[in-house]
Amino acid sequence: MVGFFISKTPWTRFGRLMPWIIFSTPFAVISYFLVWFVPDISRGQVMWYLVFYCIFQTLVTCFHVPYSALTMFISREQSERDSATAYRMTVEVLGTVLGTAIQGQIVGKVVTPCIESPLFIGKTNSSVAMEELNMTRDTGSLTDTRNAYMIAAGVIGGLYILCAVILSVGVREKRESSELQSDEPVSFFQGLKLVMNHGAYIKLIAGFLFTSLAFMLLEGNFALFCTYTLGFRNEFQNILLAIMLSATLTIPLWQWFLTRFGKKTAVYVGISSAIPFLIMVAVLDSNLIVTYIVAVAAGISVAAAFLLPWSMLPDVIDDFKLQHPDSHGHEAIFFSFYVFFTKFTSGVSLGISTLSLDFAGYQTRGCSQPSEVHFTLKMLVSAVPVGLILLGLLLFKLYPIDEEKRRKNKKALQDLREESNSSSESDNTELASIV
Repeated sequence: MVGFFISKTPWTRFGRLMPWIIFSTPFAVISYFLVWFVPDISRGQVMWYLVFYCIFQTLVTCFHVPYSALTMFISREQSERDSATAYRMTVEVLGTVLGTAIQGQIVGKVVTPCIESPLFIGKTNSSVAMEELNMTRDTGSLTDTRNAYMIAAGVIGGLYILCAVILSVGVREKRESSELQSDEPVSFFQGLKLVMNHGAYIKLIAGFLFTSLAFMLLEGNFALFCTYTLGFRNEFQNILLAIMLSATLTIPLWQWFLTRFGKKTAVYVGISSAIPFLIMVAVLDSNLIVTYIVAVAAGISVAAAFLLPWSMLPDVIDDFKLQHPDSHGHEAIFFSFYVFFTKFTSGVSLGISTLSLDFAGYQTRGCSQPSEVHFTLKMLVSAVPVGLILLGLLLFKLYPIDEEKRRKNKKALQDLREESNSSSESDNTELASIV
């Protein structure tokens, strides 16, 4: 829907994309803060969180789709767009590190004691028993925890506003780069049909879908895996920081690698490099040093998974433009579906994790977990991600745009633009002579 509305947005003095970023930011920050606020109501809390979480995700989409699409609106050169993507993903991962650190350090200072459960009561009665145990928890500790979450939300909301201001002041869209000067109105549904019938785009999305799901399962369950299966309850925040710092520092390395050896090669090497370490962490006995080594190695692959699909998307759009030279202004459609599948994989990851752990008998805030939960966590951070990575790499094998085709597309686009410019100049000359 956001892609549709962006495609219908008229060009303003701020551009076509920037107004979406500017106007969605304050409302996104307010809804984010309310997600972490505990309302003083006895009923309807579930609806409160459902409504504000959905509002927040919608507003983030209003930011993320135009923000991602800006890559196509600031330059028409492949090398410049690749460089912009590398910088964008580096700072995006750095932002994730910062968010993890802020949330973890502020909330982590409040000690939330685990709950001793009596000998893993039968699974049918475990939720009732846990509810009874929860009623005895310390009220003071709960108040401190609520305040800590709201303080963290306020700090992160302030950073959100600061970054949006820097973006809106420091970046200018170039209308000629996106070729929006076409006189023909953009038909969204016709463009959508063309986009979804473009083979290179579908194959890239399919590979991206499975590799993203693999890393989201890993990231979503690694904290629980460290806490319960490995026994590093007090270390998991630092382990998560090691993953994200490693990802941040190695994105420039992958940018160099893809320019030197090509993007498809970088995908195979970068994403597959996580496989032996994922197997290692599940097979070997609990060891803090080994866990940190695995975290750093996982971060290297996370960097490749962050950078490469977004770096390959502009090449797909160039290929689309060559096949449909008379169809303009569909960049928002390409990027909006990319963002859609990112959110889709996030939802699937949460669903798989929550249902699997619930089925295994996971006990919220328990000091220990049943053996079935340990086995499930090993599957969610090792076996399942490895299988999804292999499936994603197999689909990337079908992706048709290699370095040779990319160079041919670049030259063909340059020829097309030169031909268009010369035709425009001759038309202007003819019009001047008539006048």
